[in-house]
Amino acid sequence: IGAADDQAGSYAPSSFLLAAVVMAFTAGSFAELTGRFPKSAGEAIYVEGGFGWPWLTRATGGFIVLSAIVAAAAITLGGAGYVVSIIDLPRSWVVVGIVVIMGAVATWGVLESVTFAAIFTVLEIIGLMIIVVAGFWTNPGIISRLPEVFPPLTDTVALSAVFTTSLIAFFAFIGFDDVVNLVEETKTPQRDMPRAIIWTLLAATLIYFLVVSVAVLTIPHADLTETGAPISVLFERLTGLSPLAISLIAIAATLNGIVIQIIMASRVLYGLGNAGRIPTVFARVNSVTHTPLISTLLVSVLVLLLALFLPIDRLAEMTTQIILIVFVLVNLSLARIKLRRDPAPEGIFIAPIWVPVLGSLTCLGLLAGPLLI
Repeated sequence: IGAADDQAGSYAPSSFLLAAVVMAFTAGSFAELTGRFPKSAGEAIYVEGGFGWPWLTRATGGFIVLSAIVAAAAITLGGAGYVVSIIDLPRSWVVVGIVVIMGAVATWGVLESVTFAAIFTVLEIIGLMIIVVAGFWTNPGIISRLPEVFPPLTDTVALSAVFTTSLIAFFAFIGFDDVVNLVEETKTPQRDMPRAIIWTLLAATLIYFLVVSVAVLTIPHADLTETGAPISVLFERLTGLSPLAISLIAIAATLNGIVIQIIMASRVLYGLGNAGRIPTVFARVNSVTHTPLISTLLVSVLVLLLALFLPIDRLAEMTTQIILIVFVLVNLSLARIKLRRDPAPEGIFIAPIWVPVLGSLTCLGLLAGPLLI
């Protein structure tokens, strides 16, 4: 939120909406592909199903793992900012502690890890909704001011800011695609995966738009951009209460994001190793934890290195750029599958062909836009 407000100011909520629209078409493609190919390393398997080129499958898998590692590093820095606002510790120590603990959780077991993530997700939603309710309760005029978050269509400078900031905002919606890499551990994926993808995207869009709108319409620009804990500042200003509780919730939310990204990246390495696309050592499952231990440890080490040496805004932009490349490939794969008229398994979600076509074009536009502006 702070990074988006720094670039787009009061128009930051529009950047989140634009990012959600771009994500929606790709979500539709994922909803169908997860039924066609219910395997771990989802995106890589989808690309292989569409193109059949082993080198592109490996490249896609590499992109997915890299994006998850970079994303986890960015989220780690976000969580460290909230921890440091509570406890006066060197940020590097906090970063090391967070990654070590979350890596341990990810190696513990998939059921335990997902349960951990589910509990923290509920806490995150509760914390964000408290901010939304407090914002509208203490400032009822926000409702009438909501049109202010949309830039005039004649203001090219504002539109450019919204467009470029959508790369950072897009980072907020990365995650629905992580679910597909747990498809082999889902009982009824044909039914549950499309629902999970679509409902997650809708809920995230609504919550982010409301939270960011409350933030930019109630808190001075400098206060949001100069702090490492924007949600805590927002809560304190709106309620007059100590930001400790919301800071703890924010920390829980970031820990949730880290463990999910580590799980996802390790499952992609497992899936590629199991399919023989990379060395099979990455597909080894520990007999005690029943998780791919080597893959999880490798991912955790790389997350730690990036979190220690790169800034959060650069990590967020890098994540978005990498994942947009993957999304372009996934959408093109589904378009090729549909043009070949490959038969689909019975009972799966089917998207119209314009969904992957628009998914490819919108992802390309978001990826290339900043280069053209």
